[in-house]
Amino acid sequence: MTCVGAIFSPYPNPPEAFRAAVEAAEEAGVPELWIWEDCFRQSAFATASAALAWTERLRIGIGIAPMPLRNVAATAMEIASIERMFPGRLLPGVGHGVLPWMAQVGARAASPLTLMREYVPALRSLLAGEEVSVDGQYVKLDHVRLDWPPVAGPRVYCAAEGPKTLRLAGEVAGGVLLNSGYAPDALARSVETVRDGHAGAGRTDQLDVAAYVVAAFGPDAAARAAAGVDDTAPGSDPIAAVLAGTPDDVAGDIARFARAGIDDIVLLPPREESDLAAYFRNVGEVARLLG
Repeated sequence: MTCVGAIFSPYPNPPEAFRAAVEAAEEAGVPELWIWEDCFRQSAFATASAALAWTERLRIGIGIAPMPLRNVAATAMEIASIERMFPGRLLPGVGHGVLPWMAQVGARAASPLTLMREYVPALRSLLAGEEVSVDGQYVKLDHVRLDWPPVAGPRVYCAAEGPKTLRLAGEVAGGVLLNSGYAPDALARSVETVRDGHAGAGRTDQLDVAAYVVAAFGPDAAARAAAGVDDTAPGSDPIAAVLAGTPDDVAGDIARFARAGIDDIVLLPPREESDLAAYFRNVGEVARLLG
């Protein structure tokens, strides 16, 4: 079954707008609300913790926290603490981070793929309660074990876009997060690469593929949604890459993305969306229509 969520974007929403948005999403019945840790706007784990404390049912996705910014043990401690306090409601995600931003803080990795290959397995092992020793190029752990691991380690998502990163994410992550701006045919090719990496690693566990999809509701919805899509992205088609119309229209059109192999469709409001509460009511209705 396809899951539907929404995004609280830090463009242009400031942190002080977050609580009202979170409470509106919970009230509207939105299953998942995803946040971004874009430099230098808002943190991932502080906002996720606050959102979970303010709500009872809403799941919070982190899409994503940049790996270069944090030692993997610190990331594991953050996730484990949140998971133990709010079991089953955190969807943690990590990624390369925007490389110029990473360079600004002196954290840019010379080989982001090597960092991911070392970091994500170590993170998942720590969250599984294992003792981990790694002597890698970027990740170095000497018999590290969390004192308070999660009772059940959450699925760790990796953001991925290029073919090499897509395949590697399929090899090492529990879930893969794809960016907005891609029509279903392009997403299907990305999903195939992810699945090939997963199978090639000899894995048989469940892998969740999530994707951001720009969606708009109300008057001129299609034009407003398409205006938010970067039509220079490879394989993108501004109209084919968005969802628009009434909640019934969006719920019916989601099948295009589900057929492409997307398990979790996370709706991204147009940047000029001024009424997040109304937007989340529409997303909640889409979720209800999909059952």
